Amino acid sequence: MSGLNISIGFFFLVLGTCEVLRRLSKRLLAPGLLGCLAAELAGSLLLCSGCLELRMLLEIGPWGGLGPDVVLTLFFLLFMVHTACANGAAANPTISLQEFLLFECGPVATVAKLLVQCVGAGMGWALTKLYWSWELTQLHLIQKLMASECSSSIRTSPHLGALVEAACSFFFHLVLLRVRRSPAVCRLPVLATTVTFLTYVATPATGAFFNPALATASTFLCTGSSLQEYIQVYWLGPLAGMLAALLLYQGNIPRFFQRNLLYGQRSKYRIPKARVTHAEDGEQRQKGKGEKSNPAPHA
Repeated sequence: MSGLNISIGFFFLVLGTCEVLRRLSKRLLAPGLLGCLAAELAGSLLLCSGCLELRMLLEIGPWGGLGPDVVLTLFFLLFMVHTACANGAAANPTISLQEFLLFECGPVATVAKLLVQCVGAGMGWALTKLYWSWELTQLHLIQKLMASECSSSIRTSPHLGALVEAACSFFFHLVLLRVRRSPAVCRLPVLATTVTFLTYVATPATGAFFNPALATASTFLCTGSSLQEYIQVYWLGPLAGMLAALLLYQGNIPRFFQRNLLYGQRSKYRIPKARVTHAEDGEQRQKGKGEKSNPAPHA
């Protein structure tokens, strides 16, 4: 239990650091692209550090008496806190690309967000590695020994792994598109529940990242898979899932197609054809009667 308390203390430390970074950026930077990039940096740092620590607890925790129910509960709380404090930051390249495809963000800002998200995830990885090197608990000692020769998180074929990551990204983005305009009291628990469930289901196959920046910082340096396989599973897979979710929800991809490809657009108002026909017949009959009853005057 002391190890769990230390991990929770680490979460609060990183959360406080990111919150200070957000507040300083609001005061020192003008609202706009720079403030948005600062929020992305803080959000990616928090998400990567928290997820790395929780994945360590999920893999090594059973040796220390921690069950998966405890770790998944912490996953739920972590994503709740991350989303509530994100200040509009995505901390996920597929979400930023989705905003670009929906005309909610320009190309320059999107590229800048992607770079900052990768930098923030790298900072989170370095901070967590430093924290593990202090060997504050026995779990951290084991993780330090394992991290020196880490193995790939892809525990299946690359094609099946890409399909798993695509499916996770598809369901996550479909839920995100559905609830993104909803009040925070409804949006936060729905998204956190979705992420926790997908993590529980897909972790044995690929680690259930469905976040390219997080996966790049977490597993790309591990042996066991090639760079091509990593890109196929953790970049192309989530991107394909996001595109499929956007196409299914919108019926098109606004950045590429103007018209709806899946759903026919129906008119908002319907004209009752039968009534119009009867009315026209009635008018013709009244005109006919009027012409017969009012003959033209003879000279």
